[in-house]
Amino acid sequence: MNRLAARLRSALAATVAVLLALLSSPASALCTVTCSCAVSTTNVVFGAINPLSLANTDSAGGVSVTCGGVAGLLIPLQVDISKGSGTSFAARSMAYGANKLSYNLYQDSGYSMVFGDGSSSTVDASASITLTALGTATVNFPVYGRVFGAQSTTAPGAYSDAIAVTLTYY
Repeated sequence: MNRLAARLRSALAATVAVLLALLSSPASALCTVTCSCAVSTTNVVFGAINPLSLANTDSAGGVSVTCGGVAGLLIPLQVDISKGSGTSFAARSMAYGANKLSYNLYQDSGYSMVFGDGSSSTVDASASITLTALGTATVNFPVYGRVFGAQSTTAPGAYSDAIAVTLTYY
């Protein structure tokens, strides 16, 4: 199994953005010899947040996996994301000092499937990539973010959280 980890950062000031950055770990198994995969990310940017509003603030970003190697090779893969600095997948939490802002990340645009690691009623993303004649292929996984409305006790500031994104491929 190969693993790549990515850090997800989000910030709230006049704008709320979820940023994904990359970390890597060593490769093993069949793909060590015949293929390699890399993960890249697209930020989830919420824009300005009004904590007095009852409405949720939604946005989208994503995780993209590109694999290369022997043409025609089928590579099964899985993407998991952590709960961040909070204690639960039920509602992730961004912090600004002692202040908290609740949000979550979803795999679907209907905001019903919490994107996680497959535990605690969450879903992870699975796919298989077949390498093309050029020896590469890409699969994209959307990440839908929602900052929950009616957080009237939220103080203004730059909120952040860190989410680990793990890619496993064989």
